[in-house]
Amino acid sequence: MYNTAARLKDPKHLGFLVGYIARREILTDLQLSAALEYVRSHPLEPLDVADFERACGVGVCITPEQIEEAVEAVISKHRAELLAERYHFNMGLLMGEARNQLRWADGKTIKNEVDLQVLHLLGPKTEADLEKKPKVRRRGGWRLGWYFLAKCPGENYKTVGYVMTPNTMALLKQHLAITGGQVRTRFPPEPNGILHIGHAKAINFNFGYAKANGGVCFLRYDDTNPEKEEEKYFTAIREMVEWLGYQPYAVTHASDYFDQLYTWALELIRRGQAYVCHQKVEEIKGHNPPPSPWRDRPVEESLLLFEDMRKGKFGEGEATLRMKLVMEDGKMDPVAYRVKFTPHHRTGDKWCIYPTYDYTHCLCDSIEHITHSLCTKEFQARRSSYFWLCNALDVYCPVQWEYGRLNLLYTVVSKRKIIRLVETGAVSPAPARLPSRGHQQLLFAQATMEPHLLEACAREVLNEQAPRAMAVLEPLKVTITNFPAPKALEVLVPNFPADESRGFHKVPFHQTLYIEETDFREEADKGYKRLAPGQPVGLRHTGYVITVQNDVSGRVIELEVTCTKSDVAEKPKAFIHWVSVPLACEVRLYERLFLHKNPEDPSEVPGGFLSDLNPDSLRVVHNALVDSSVHSARPFDKFQFERLGYFSVDPDSEEGKMVFNRTVTLKEDPGKA
Repeated sequence: MYNTAARLKDPKHLGFLVGYIARREILTDLQLSAALEYVRSHPLEPLDVADFERACGVGVCITPEQIEEAVEAVISKHRAELLAERYHFNMGLLMGEARNQLRWADGKTIKNEVDLQVLHLLGPKTEADLEKKPKVRRRGGWRLGWYFLAKCPGENYKTVGYVMTPNTMALLKQHLAITGGQVRTRFPPEPNGILHIGHAKAINFNFGYAKANGGVCFLRYDDTNPEKEEEKYFTAIREMVEWLGYQPYAVTHASDYFDQLYTWALELIRRGQAYVCHQKVEEIKGHNPPPSPWRDRPVEESLLLFEDMRKGKFGEGEATLRMKLVMEDGKMDPVAYRVKFTPHHRTGDKWCIYPTYDYTHCLCDSIEHITHSLCTKEFQARRSSYFWLCNALDVYCPVQWEYGRLNLLYTVVSKRKIIRLVETGAVSPAPARLPSRGHQQLLFAQATMEPHLLEACAREVLNEQAPRAMAVLEPLKVTITNFPAPKALEVLVPNFPADESRGFHKVPFHQTLYIEETDFREEADKGYKRLAPGQPVGLRHTGYVITVQNDVSGRVIELEVTCTKSDVAEKPKAFIHWVSVPLACEVRLYERLFLHKNPEDPSEVPGGFLSDLNPDSLRVVHNALVDSSVHSARPFDKFQFERLGYFSVDPDSEEGKMVFNRTVTLKEDPGKA
C-alpha cells in the first residue's frame, strides 16, 4: 500500500490498484512495478481490466514443479560450462534465464532451487572452488556487457511498459523491411553549448552500442531553439564525435523534418489529441498547474488558430500547441509548438513556430527508424509521452532506454554553467581533452565519480598509447667540458620502454644540454639522489654519467660538468631526463577547476560555483623545452614526457612554438584522493 501511494504520481487509478492489493491479487513488488508501469502508460483512457491483469500476472500461479523444471532445463543447457568452471561459473546467468521463463515466480524460490540443483550436480565446494577467480585484464572499452538492452530490433513490444496499438505489429513489420533488422541509435545534442564529460558518456553509449551490435548511429542536431544555436557549436560537436573515434552513419538535423513535423501536428489536432492554448508560461510551470480552459476547444478552432500561429498572428507567449496527455511526473499536456520570431540558421524566416523537445524527439527517432533511443535518467519522466505521441499518430514507435547520468566531483556538468564560466573568462572554450576510447562503466543509476578514478583510467590508456619524449619545464643549462665527440651524437630512445618492438626515435645529444632546475642542488640533503657537487647522476638513454666540476653558489644559471661512460663509472643513485638542441614550447599545467567537491551545493559553497574557482587551476610555463622528436606532432597527439606526465598538443601550437596541455600526472597525488 505504501509503495503504491509513494510511487503512483497520478492518483486517478489509486483506488483501482489498492483493490487488487487488498484482494491479494497483486502480491509481489514485481507485480506492483508492472501495474504501476501499466497505469502510467494508459493515463487517460479507461483501463482494459483483462489486459491489465495479463500485464501484471494477476491470477498466475507458479508451482514448485514448474520452477524445478525451468531450473533443470537451464542447468542442462549450461551443463558443460558448469562442470568446467564449477562454482566460478556466473550463477546469476542461471537465475536470469529461469526468471525469463517464469516471469512471476518468486525470486528467492528460484535461487534456492538453483543452489540445490547446482549442489547436486557439482557436490560441495572444494578449496579450488573457494579461490578467487583471476581477473582478466581489459584494455579500455565497456566494463559491463550490453545484455541489459537485449531486445532485438522489431521486438519493441516485448519491452516492459511499451504500449501496443492495433497497428503496432504492422508498423514493426514495415520498420524491419526498411532497416533489415539493423540496430540504429542516435546522438542528439542541442547545438547551444560546449560539450562536457557527460556528453562523452552519451557519445560512447550511442555509438558504442551500435558498433557492438553491427549497427549504425546517427548524429542528429536537435536544432529547435534558434535563439541559442551557433555554428561553432555544430562544428565542435562533430569534431568531438570524430575525436572519440566515431564516424556518424548520417549527420541530420531536427530542422530537416520541420515540414513533416508540422503536418503531423495538424493530424494530431484533427484526431482530437492536441489543442491551441493561451495560458502563459508562468501559469503552466510546476507540478500542479491549473488545467487549461481551452483543452476542449473544437478541433476546427484549434486548426485555424494553429495556422494563425504559423502565419505570425500571435506574439511570443500568446499561444502554444499542447498535447493531451499526463506524463509520469504528473505534468499535464506538455507543449508541442511555441511562437518564436527568430530566424533559424538553416531554414531562415520560413518558420515562426518551433517544435519542442517533447514533440520532436520521438518523431525524429521514428522518421530515422531508430531502434534504441538511449538517454539519461532525467528523461525517464518523458517515456510515456514518447510512446503516446508515436501511437497517437500511428507511426513506428522506437523504445526509449535510460541510463545513469555521469557527474564528476570538483567540476560542473551543465552546458549553461560552462557557458557562464567561458563568458566570465574563467575557462577557455577549448579545454584539454582526456584520452579517447577510455574506460566506460555501463550504469543505469546516476553515478558521481571522483576525479582521481577517471585520472587512473586515463593513465592506464595513455601508458599504452602515448610514446615517450623528454621535456624540461624549468631549464638549467649544462655544458659538458669533455664531450666525447666534435659534434652532436644521436641517441636512440624507445617509444615504449616496456615494449621496444614498438620502435625508437632519435634525439640529438650535444655538448650543451638542459636539465630540470629542480634536478640540481648545491648540497645533497639526506635522501636526495639527483645531481649535486660530489654526487654524480646518470643521463637517461645516453650511457653517460655526469659530475659537477665548477664551484656553485647563489642562484645557479649554468653548470659545467664532465661525463664518464656508465659502464666504467660508479653506478649513480639516479638517472634524470634532459634535452639537447631542443624546441621551445609552452606547457599548460592543469589542476582542479574548483576548490570543493560539489561547487554547486549551497551548503558547501554558499557564494555559488563561480566563487569557488581554484586560482591555481592553470599554470602556464612559457619557456619550456622539448626534444626535437615531437617536431611533426599534430593537435591532440599525445606523449608521455618522461618523469613529468602525459601531455597532448594544443591546437594553439604554431610554427616555432608548440603548446602542450597536461592531461594527467604520472602518479596520483595522494592529497587528491
